[in-house]
Order: sequence, then C-alpha cells, then structure tokens
Amino acid sequence: MIRTASPSSFPLESPRGNDKVWAMLCHLSTFLGVGFLLPLVVYLAMKQDSLYARDKAREALNFHLSVLLYGVCCVPLIFVFGLGLVLLAGLALFSLVCSILAALKASDGGCYRYPVTLRLVR
Repeated sequence: MIRTASPSSFPLESPRGNDKVWAMLCHLSTFLGVGFLLPLVVYLAMKQDSLYARDKAREALNFHLSVLLYGVCCVPLIFVFGLGLVLLAGLALFSLVCSILAALKASDGGCYRYPVTLRLVR
C-alpha cells in the first residue's frame, strides 16, 4: 500500500526575515482584536513569498474560523439553562491558551497544529 504524506508533514522552509513575526501576529490576532482578518490578509499577501508564513497564517485562519463557528453554535444553547454561556467561556479560554502556545512555537520557528480545528482553508 502506498502512503502519501499530507502537505503539513513536509518540512517547511526555514523562516527568514519577518516570517516569524508575521506568524506570531497571525496566531495572536485574537489579542489584537482583528480575529481572522489578519491571518486572512497575511495568507493572501504572502501566499507566493513565504511558505512558512503562508502555512502559519492558514493554520491560524482555520483555527479562528473554527472558533467562530463553534461560538455561533453555542449561542442557541444560551437559552438552555445557560449552558451556552459556560461553553462560550470555555471556548474563549481554550482559544486564548492555544493561541499563546502557537505563538510561542512560531517564535521558535516550529509548527503548531491546533486541536479540534476544521481545515476549511487548504
């Protein structure tokens, strides 16, 4: 049986110039108040220039879109014994912790795969 590797399993080019900075900003865009917009702009702008920045921006974009979708799913549950509020608080905490971990990994030039993320952008 022939196994094909996923694109994320190939070694990325080593980050050069400001690639690490852009990757960290993409992961920390929640703290900057721009959510998924900054990773989207970086992904589109640096798609051809830097494989490292493109991959990190895509990963952050997928995570932020997934968190947005999970948050929208929690809203109707607010009316069911306030369960949605508890889930939203847990989701916010989870998002912040994962974003910090990803930014730390990006500052070292490494790769971080967010858990429970829908891979919407390829």
